[in-house]
Amino acid sequence: MIRLQHLILHRGPQRLLDNADLNLHAGQKVGLIGANGAGKSSLFALLRGELGADGGDCYLPADWRIAHMKQEVDQLERRAVDYVLDGDLHLRQVQHALTQAEQATHPNGEQIARLHLELEQAEGYTADARARKLLAGLGFNSNQMEQSVGDFSGGWRMRLNLAQALMCPSDLLLLDEPTNHLDLDAILWLESWLTSYPGTLLLISHDRDFLDAVVDHIVHLDQCQLSLYRGGYSAFERTRAERLAQQQQAYEKQQAQRAHMEDFVRRFKAKATKARQAQSRIKALERLEELAPAHVDSPFNFSFREADKISSPLLSLSEAQLGYGDKVILSKVKLQLQPGARIGLLGPNGAGKSTLIKTLADELQPIAGHLTRGENLAIGYFAQHQLDALDPKASPLLHLQRLAPSEREQSLRDFLGGFDFRGKRCDEPVGNFSGGEKARLALALIAWEKPNLLLLDEPTNHLDLEMRLALTLALQDFEGAVLVVSHDRHLLKSTTDAFLLVAEGRIQDFDGDLEDYARWLVEYRAQQQQPIRSDNSDSSADKADKKGQRQAAAALRQQLAPYRKQADKLEKDLSKVQNQLTELEQKLADNSLYDNSRKEELKQLLAQQAQLKTQESELEEAWLEIMEQLEQMQAD
Repeated sequence: MIRLQHLILHRGPQRLLDNADLNLHAGQKVGLIGANGAGKSSLFALLRGELGADGGDCYLPADWRIAHMKQEVDQLERRAVDYVLDGDLHLRQVQHALTQAEQATHPNGEQIARLHLELEQAEGYTADARARKLLAGLGFNSNQMEQSVGDFSGGWRMRLNLAQALMCPSDLLLLDEPTNHLDLDAILWLESWLTSYPGTLLLISHDRDFLDAVVDHIVHLDQCQLSLYRGGYSAFERTRAERLAQQQQAYEKQQAQRAHMEDFVRRFKAKATKARQAQSRIKALERLEELAPAHVDSPFNFSFREADKISSPLLSLSEAQLGYGDKVILSKVKLQLQPGARIGLLGPNGAGKSTLIKTLADELQPIAGHLTRGENLAIGYFAQHQLDALDPKASPLLHLQRLAPSEREQSLRDFLGGFDFRGKRCDEPVGNFSGGEKARLALALIAWEKPNLLLLDEPTNHLDLEMRLALTLALQDFEGAVLVVSHDRHLLKSTTDAFLLVAEGRIQDFDGDLEDYARWLVEYRAQQQQPIRSDNSDSSADKADKKGQRQAAAALRQQLAPYRKQADKLEKDLSKVQNQLTELEQKLADNSLYDNSRKEELKQLLAQQAQLKTQESELEEAWLEIMEQLEQMQAD
C-alpha cells in the first residue's frame, strides 16, 4: 500500500502539503484532483522518488514497479513502435543480453537457453504485437507506427508517451492528464484498458466522465491537505456538496446557482424535442443543479457578451467539397447554422471534424461548392493553435485593451476577473503562462468580442474541472449558435442539442446520444479491421472466401445475439430507473416538502432516491461490462 504520514511538501517558498495523511491500498484506482498549482504533479514526483519530502513520511512497497507518462520526448529518431517497446525496460535488457550472447565469439548454449526462457517469461515474443495494439487503440495507423518519433506533432508525441507507459509492466501506474491530447475515440479505448489494469492507478484528470468511468476513489488536494472520497468524481461532488451545504455562505451561493440552473432548464424544456440527446441534456442539467454546491468556491464566473445583431441563417454550406489543397476530405457537405443551433461533432480521428470547423472559420476555403455567410455573422473561434498566436510579451489586460481601447480599465479588469486573472496576474506577460491560463485568456478574448456563432475545437484541453464547469454554464446561457468538437462528454451532453457524424468523407445527422456513438464506434472499428483481398485473387477462391466470410459473420451474429439482447434489456432497465429518478427529483424540488410536518415523507423519498441511485450505478456497470465483452468478441 501507499502510506503518507504527516507529510510536508514544498515547491520553492510555496507549501503544497502540510501534515497530510493518506492511505491507498494495492489495486485501488484513484483520481487525484485539485486546483492548478495545488501540487498534484509534485506529489507524483515524490512517489517516483524525484522529490524528497520536507517533513513526514512517504512509504511505498520496495518491490513495486512504477510506470508513469513522461511529459517530454528525447528520442526523435526512434521508430514509433520501438519507442513504445522501450517502455518495458526489463524486456529490452533481456533482448540486449540475448543479442550479445548469440553474437559472442564462443556462444554459451546454456546461457542462451536461459535468456530465451527469460524472454518468454517477459512475454517478449508477443511484445511487438502488444505495442502495435496499444498504438492502434490510441489512434495510430500501421504506417504511422513505422514513422520516426520526430515526424509527429507535440500532441501525438504525448500519445506515444502514454503508450510507452502502458507498455511498461507495473504495480503502480501514474498518469498525469492522459486525455489532454486524445480524441473521444481514443479516450473510450483508454477507459476500457485502464478498467482492466490489475495494478494500482493514480490518475490526474480534469475529465469528470473519464474519472467516473475509471476510478473507484478520489483524492482531493485542497488547502495543503489530502482528503479521500469513495467512488468516482460524481460521488465526490455529492459528498463535498453535502459538507459545504452545512456552511451558511455555501448555502447562499448554492441557492443562487440553483435559481440560475432552474431558469435555464425551464427555458430549455419548453423548446426541447423528444430526441434522446435532448433528454440526456436535460438530465445533465438537473444533475448539475444538484451538484452545484460542490463548486461554491470556484474562482471562475463569466458569460459570453450578447451580440448586437444577428443573421438568419448565420451561414450555410451547399454541395461543398472540403479539404487541403487538392486533397478532398469531405464531399457533398450540406450544412445550415441557424441562431440557437447547438451541435456537437462526432467522428473518428482524422475524419474531417477540424477541417469543417476551419472552413467555417475562414481558415480554409472550400475546394468546391458554396459557403454563404450572414451579413451580421460574428464568429468566435477557439482552437489550440490560437494559444500560440497570443502575444507572449503582452499581459491579459493589454490583450483586452487592444480589442477595446476606449473601455474603462476597471471594466476590463472586472471582466478578466471572471476568468481568474486578478491583481498582478492581469499585468504579467502571457509568455510565462501555463497552457490552461493561455486557454482561459483565449476564451476571454472570444467572450468579449460578442460572437453570435461559436466554433470550438477541443476547448477544454488544459482547463481544470472548475473552469470546465464555468465554461459549460456560460455556453448554456449563450444565445447564439454553437458548433463544438470535444472529447469532454460532460460538456457535449450539457451544451448540445444534436450531433453530426463526420465519417467516411461525409457529414450526416446522428440520431442518438453518446452511448449510441460508443456502440457505433465498436462496429466501425470492427469494419476497419476486416482484411482487404487483392484484386488479383482467384475468382473461385474469392467466392469461397466470401461464402466463408458470410458464414463467419452469421456465426458471430448468433454468438453476439444473447449479449446484445442482454445489453438492450439493461439499457431499458437503466432508462426506467433514470426516469424514476427524474420524477423523484422533481418531488424533492418541492420546497414545502422540507417542512417539519412532512419530515417522514421526505425521509422515505430520500431513501427511495438512494436505492434508485444504487440500482442506476449497478445497471450502468453491468451494461458497460456487456459492451466491453461485445467489443472484445468483435475485435477477436
